[in-house]
Amino acid sequence: MRLSIPESEIKSRQRKLITTLQEKGVDGAILFSVTDIFYLTGFHFRPSERPIAFFIDPQENTHILIPHLEKEHAEEYAFVQNIHYYPEYPGLSHPMEYLKESLLDGGLQNKVIGLDAEGYTSPKGYHGSKVRDLIDAQYVSIDGWVEEFRQIKSNNEIELIKESCRWGNLAHRLLHKYSKVGLSEIEISGRATLEATTTMIETLGKEFLPHGEPTNAFYRGQIGQHSNFPHSQTQNLILKKGDNVVSQSESTVWGYRSELERTMFVREVSKEQEKYYRLVQQAQKIAVESIKPGQPFNVVEKNVRAFYEENNVEHLTRHHTGHNIGLLNHEAPFFDLGDQNIMKPGMVATVEPALYVENIGGFRNSDTILITEDGCEFLTYYPRDLESLIIQ
Repeated sequence: MRLSIPESEIKSRQRKLITTLQEKGVDGAILFSVTDIFYLTGFHFRPSERPIAFFIDPQENTHILIPHLEKEHAEEYAFVQNIHYYPEYPGLSHPMEYLKESLLDGGLQNKVIGLDAEGYTSPKGYHGSKVRDLIDAQYVSIDGWVEEFRQIKSNNEIELIKESCRWGNLAHRLLHKYSKVGLSEIEISGRATLEATTTMIETLGKEFLPHGEPTNAFYRGQIGQHSNFPHSQTQNLILKKGDNVVSQSESTVWGYRSELERTMFVREVSKEQEKYYRLVQQAQKIAVESIKPGQPFNVVEKNVRAFYEENNVEHLTRHHTGHNIGLLNHEAPFFDLGDQNIMKPGMVATVEPALYVENIGGFRNSDTILITEDGCEFLTYYPRDLESLIIQ
């Protein structure tokens, strides 16, 4: 059972970035993206007002700059050759001054440096210099490079996502089990999430590091008519007989995520609710059959939209059919009319066509799939048939 990414794979990611830099005539790189730093180093941290940066020097050495409070953490978990730290932010000397010294020591002065951003940013009160103001160099953008590397999942990454799917499935079963007429969504979610998480950590043992929320199962306010809002927030609503509800469960295993969503029905299903559910079922089937490596992502959305038009319900959809998933719950590319990226084996995505009907509610199933050599494979496996989704 795979519970982490080995050091050898982390180092191969670094080598891929170094090779790409050399091919593009770039001497070194500085990255501030939290997700990309984790992908390249294995160091998972909580971003705050304290800046963190990863950089590669012209001698192909890897470095990370961190606040002192992360020193022991990075020494244990970061697969890098050099760790630099500063006392605190803002400090008597700003952290960017420490980064400047490290860049100079690394020989990046007057070199060609790739940047994923102009500098560190945070909504938590951080203010600091742009990298261009620190040392003289020729700067080029490498924004999106590592994000693109992340699109094709390795066998190890796929195993972690499959493990995430297993625990997401348990969390959803418990959410379904504890959903009762008269109970609030918060009570139901809390009970299901706690039991799923406890079972997960007891089963996987001390080697399990979630690097995120281990499990979560919830409705997020998508109860009855309020499920008409696709990205609703928790409303503390009470389940009532006849409601259709949009449920969601997820799990994180060493930072890797999956997504499972279902439309369920409390006690009974009206003819109108069944009509829209059947349409969403068929739309997902069409989407899955449209997933073929070598084809652009927008083909999937075009085929789903054509089905909606045939059934006069295109006006009831509000978002694209899905998105890639991995270290983030939403990643590029997207099953969207405007996305011409090519589907490739090894990509992991969600498939979630939906309809939103005023005065009734939302209808959306989301499954995590793996794009294969000849189509796709479902990684989530919670039942999708109508009868299994009735909350008794």
